[in-house]
This record gives sequence, structure tokens and C-alpha cells, in this order.
Amino acid sequence: MRRRPALRPYLLVLPALLLTCGILYPFALGLYYTLFDFSAAEPQPDLVRLHNYGTLLTQDAFWNSAGVTVLYAVGAAGAETVLGVAVALLLHRSSPVGRVLEKILILPLMIAPVIAAIIWKLMLQPSVGVVNHLLRPFGLGGVQWTDTPAGALLSSIAVDVWVYTPFVAVLALAGLRSLPGSPFEAAAVDGAGRWYTLRRLTLPMLWPYVLVAVIFRFMDSLKVFDIIYALTEGGPGDSTMVLQIRAYLEAIRFQRYSFGISYTIVLWAVVYLAAMVLVRRLGRIQRGAAEVSG
Repeated sequence: MRRRPALRPYLLVLPALLLTCGILYPFALGLYYTLFDFSAAEPQPDLVRLHNYGTLLTQDAFWNSAGVTVLYAVGAAGAETVLGVAVALLLHRSSPVGRVLEKILILPLMIAPVIAAIIWKLMLQPSVGVVNHLLRPFGLGGVQWTDTPAGALLSSIAVDVWVYTPFVAVLALAGLRSLPGSPFEAAAVDGAGRWYTLRRLTLPMLWPYVLVAVIFRFMDSLKVFDIIYALTEGGPGDSTMVLQIRAYLEAIRFQRYSFGISYTIVLWAVVYLAAMVLVRRLGRIQRGAAEVSG
């Protein structure tokens, strides 16, 4: 009985510690496997140290996938941020129509991304898809949405935007409703217009909330697999071959396990560095927003 209060902090930390171990063990094991040449064709793997990483970094296929991954992440996260903030600003005014639209807004988040990609793949079919059918009266029917390199990448980004823009909008809307009212009251007394208030007060104070959404969406977009694989499988050619799909093909389809895991380790390093930069930026923006609200 006397030891129970002393043990309580350790018992509270125990679930988080077990979860951390459950995450770190497979990560460390995968990192260990990249030092060998595990594959279906090599039953007795040899220690190759950093050879897998050296081979990976000298391949044009890797740099093409890295470029596609960054382009996809920047395009998807940027479009979702702009559209999400715009939708949040439109819904911020409380009205019966706005409350109904808030409920409709989260419907894409209830659909699994891979299911959403399959639905859009059918809708974007050149001959029988509903999208070309709706555009035919405007002379835009017959567009090869996913059969050209540029069209496939843009279509994949568009599906990602359709699925995850509500996530950004919900976070931005929550941020708008939590902003202090005194700066806006003071601006109204001074005769400030809506555009000035939006540019000088609303957006600077809202930016920390938006950047949280950007961090989540940018990191998630760097690791995208389901939407692109269900929509284009990385094609046509290598136009949508992001790092996750390349890692899957190397490790599962080509059965070069160590080499495929090397892709995921490099991708983890990229995501980690991006997260560090964005989180530091978030701290500076939070301090700036505090100064504006104060």
C-alpha cells in the first residue's frame, strides 16, 4: 500500500512505453535487414552494409520516384490548404445552410481512400465515365484522365484533394471559432474593412491551426500508397510511381526484400526531416499569432 503511489506514474507510462516498443522493434528490424541482401533468389543472405542505399541513390528510378513523391505531396497539401481554409471561412458564418453543409463536408472522410480512388477511377473512364459524360456538352468529352502522364498525376492529386480537403476545413473551422473576439471588436470600432480584418487579423491568428493541418497532410501525402495504387498503379510508365509504390514493387512483386525496405527507410528519413522543419516553423508562427492576438 505504501509503494502504490510511487508506482502509479510508472503504471501510467507503461501503455505508452509498450506502444513505443511495438513501433520501434519492427523499425529497427527493418533497418537491420537493409544491411543484408535478403531476397527470394538469395536464401543465404550476405552482409552488404550500406550497399543497398548506395545502389538506390545511384538509380534514376529512385530520383524519379522521389521527384514524383515531392510533387504529389506539395500539390495535394497546397490545394487542400487553400480549399480547406476557403471552405472554413465560408462556413464560419453560422446559418442553417452552413450547419447542414458542415455535416455533408465530412462525408468524404468516412470513405476509405482506396474505395474513393476506385470510385473515381470508374468515374474518370474515357468512354463510360460520368465525368466525361457531364463535360461532353461543353466539348470536353473523351479526355484521357488517367491514361497520360500529366493527367494521371493530376487525377491522383484531385482524388486526394477530394478526400482530405474536409480534414483541413474542419481544423480551420475549429480554429476560427476559437479565435479571441476582442481584436475583431477593436478593429470594427476603428472602422477596419473585411479584407483588412481578414488579412491582418484572421489569417495571422488562424495560421497555427492551418499549419497543423499542413503538417499532417504533407507528411501523409509523402507516404501515399492507397490512392495512387488503386487509381493508376504507378502508371502510365513511371508518371505516378511514388516511393511507397516503388518500395512495394521491389519488396513484394520483385521479392528483393532488403532493397525494398531501403526505400521505406529513405522515405522515413525524408518525412522525419520535413516534420522537424515544419514543427519548428509552427513554433515561430504560434509566437507571432500570440503577439497579434495580444
